[in-house]
Amino acid sequence: MSTITAPSNPEADPRVKAVFDDIRATRKTDFINNMWRYLAFDPTLLEQTWAEVKRVMATPSSLDPLTKEMVYITASIINGCSYCVHSHTAAATAKGMTREQHAELLAIIALAAKTNQLATALQVPVDPEFQKG
Repeated sequence: MSTITAPSNPEADPRVKAVFDDIRATRKTDFINNMWRYLAFDPTLLEQTWAEVKRVMATPSSLDPLTKEMVYITASIINGCSYCVHSHTAAATAKGMTREQHAELLAIIALAAKTNQLATALQVPVDPEFQKG
């Protein structure tokens, strides 16, 4: 259950409508997901969040779009955000992630969780070679 009530007609606010229109144009879809609909309760927060998402996720960079989505899935799993796991798995699938890639990603995440916990439990000192530059 949400901690807030989503606005019933968010696009009545011109600031929200402008963000939603930009989301539609950037993503080339009419779909506005619940994350944006719920963030519309605070137009300033909506604008700031979308600007950052657009800059990091939708702007061409050294990482391809599928890799960005797979990193986002990983962070969402680590942060325990079910909504974001679902949203970014759908986005990665739309960008071409195969079932095999998804399975491999989950295997890597699980392995990293295990070895991270072991290194933490054992308090393994960091090798000097890993601390360079």
